[in-house]
Amino acid sequence: QVQLVESGGGLVQAGGSLRLSCAASGRTVKSYAMGWFRQAPGKEREFVAAITWSGGITNYADSVKDRFTISRDNAKNTVYLQMNSLKPEDTAVYYCAALRVFGVYDRAAGDYWGQGTQVTVSS
Repeated sequence: QVQLVESGGGLVQAGGSLRLSCAASGRTVKSYAMGWFRQAPGKEREFVAAITWSGGITNYADSVKDRFTISRDNAKNTVYLQMNSLKPEDTAVYYCAALRVFGVYDRAAGDYWGQGTQVTVSS
C-alpha cells in the first residue's frame, strides 16, 4: 500500500507562484510514473502533469504548459509541482497519483491517490 499526502496549497494572487509537494509513504513509488490532477468546483477531475519513474520524460496539459513544472526526488519519495504565473482558472483541489501507465490519464489512471490540497488564485 502507498499513502500519498499533498501539501503546499493555499491562497495566492494572480501572477503568483506555489510549489506543491506529494510525499509517499508505506511503500516506495520509485517505480511508478507520477501525476498531478485537479478538480475545480462543478467540474470533472482533469490531468495537469505527469513524470516517468526516472524523471526523464514529462507531460503537461496544454492549459499549464510553460507555467507549471513537475519534478521528483526518488530519494525523498516526493513529487513536486512548481506553479508559476497562476491564473484564477487554476483554482482547484490538486491531487497527486501513482499512475498505472504513463500516458494514460483517465479517471482510473491512478493506482493510488492523495486526498488533495486546495489552491485558490484570486484576481
